[in-house]
Amino acid sequence: MQKKNMRPGFTLIELMVVLVILGLLATFIGPQIMSAPDKARVSKAVNDIKALEQALDMYKIDNGFYPTTDQGLLALVEKPETDPAPNSWNPSGYLKDPVVPKDPWGRDYIYRSPTEEENRPYEIITYGADGQEGGENYNADITSYNIVK
Repeated sequence: MQKKNMRPGFTLIELMVVLVILGLLATFIGPQIMSAPDKARVSKAVNDIKALEQALDMYKIDNGFYPTTDQGLLALVEKPETDPAPNSWNPSGYLKDPVVPKDPWGRDYIYRSPTEEENRPYEIITYGADGQEGGENYNADITSYNIVK
């Protein structure tokens, strides 16, 4: 006897098993993949702050002081016109690019000098993903004084 119109294919049970396996994979792997961009942004912020710290140290070596809060990080790419005027400002600036970087979330880094803390001559801060002071995980503040050097 000959089988008529029998085509190879998947049974309903085989399809259900595959869907269950895909669901389990998505449950365990999905969160790791979804958090990768957030981890990368935090890492970029840390690297930016370290680069800004090096530029600020070079500024201080040349001029004897750090830029004030009013002069801001812009003093690393443009010679400040306000007091205290940097007499030995490097005409090439202090950053590789002639632009002060934004944080990974598109906002300006916060710069304060002097700070309210006696042992810190300056601080650089980004408020993380939410843009609000405080927070946890990817919303946490990233500061120059909390980065492990």
